[in-house]
Amino acid sequence: MQDFKKLKIWTQSKELTISIYKVTKTFPREEIFGLTSQIRRASISIAGNIAEGSGRFTPKDFSNFVTIAIGSLSEVECYLIISQDLQYIDNDQFKLLDEQIDHLKRMLISFKSKLNT
Repeated sequence: MQDFKKLKIWTQSKELTISIYKVTKTFPREEIFGLTSQIRRASISIAGNIAEGSGRFTPKDFSNFVTIAIGSLSEVECYLIISQDLQYIDNDQFKLLDEQIDHLKRMLISFKSKLNT
């Protein structure tokens, strides 16, 4: 078991979630139960799965939760692309979030690889 609060992947995922919440505050009201809710829940799921996995007793179990976190990260990426296409976020916002996602995805894949060895 590890303290998830000390993991860089958890810190980065928490920062991404905060960024997502800030950006989605400007989404149209009619999206509150649609895209806004979906993207927020997917982003929270990343940090949540890292935290839950860190509480497991085997690296294999932790690795499975990291896999789920990677899936949630891809979901966030998809929703951001749609948000940009709908012009809910501008190109600069998208670029910053996309860079955060890219960085976190590389970190998660590397972390999962270390767990599996």
